[in-house]
Amino acid sequence: MGRLIYEKDGHIATITFNRPEAKNAMDPQTIVDLVESLEDFDKDDNLRAAIITGAGEVYCSGADLALLIPLLTGVRKPENEADKKLLADPNFIGKVALKGLDIYKPLIAAVNGHCIAGGMEMLQGLDIRIASEKARFAIQEVKWSIVPGGGSTVRLPKQIPYCLAMEILLTGNMITAEEAYRIGLINKVVPHDKVMETAREYAQVISENGPLAVRYIKQSVINSIRVSQDEAFAKETELSYKALASEDAREGPRAFKEKRKPVFKGK
Repeated sequence: MGRLIYEKDGHIATITFNRPEAKNAMDPQTIVDLVESLEDFDKDDNLRAAIITGAGEVYCSGADLALLIPLLTGVRKPENEADKKLLADPNFIGKVALKGLDIYKPLIAAVNGHCIAGGMEMLQGLDIRIASEKARFAIQEVKWSIVPGGGSTVRLPKQIPYCLAMEILLTGNMITAEEAYRIGLINKVVPHDKVMETAREYAQVISENGPLAVRYIKQSVINSIRVSQDEAFAKETELSYKALASEDAREGPRAFKEKRKPVFKGK
């Protein structure tokens, strides 16, 4: 198996970091594989939700300090196509953290272990976050004199209280799953062996909802964060009417009236 495992099961995709021997650190090939998997998920009309997790006992420990960072600093010369692809596009790495890669389908994190540095930066771009009781979280770039470039200095202060975001960013200290839940960074803490099961339950519920409505809701939320309130309201109205004009919007109320499960087609 490769550095990343990408699987499809019905309407749900699962993306698994598969470098447990390297604590699921992201080397150039892993990054390329991850971005390509996310792009495929976005384009596949049959897929309605994706779960991202890690093999072994670690979710993702961030960038591979031996392979990725030396490449970016120029210490290591490109050795393969993945290396060349990253260097050719300065924005490519940011896509791992959903920075410059807008996916309006739900992305669910199944955090089975340590979620550190780039792993936690990516987490902030995901919609629903389930964590094992064993999970730990940190953004440790500052300890290596690196500024986190995956969106944390922008997203984190908006997702949790400012002072707590600054503590995480400036100290690089690790927090427990319970603390992450308390400050609102994650949705739920579950027993270690229930992480994937719980994440899949969320994915299943979402995949049974109207796919167009789900997509437009997420699109509206993301767009509203970036613009003024008036602009956000206008975009919300536009997407709301767009959803109402769909076949699925007619099927939902009809199924409710007929007391049956709706059959959504994403049209």
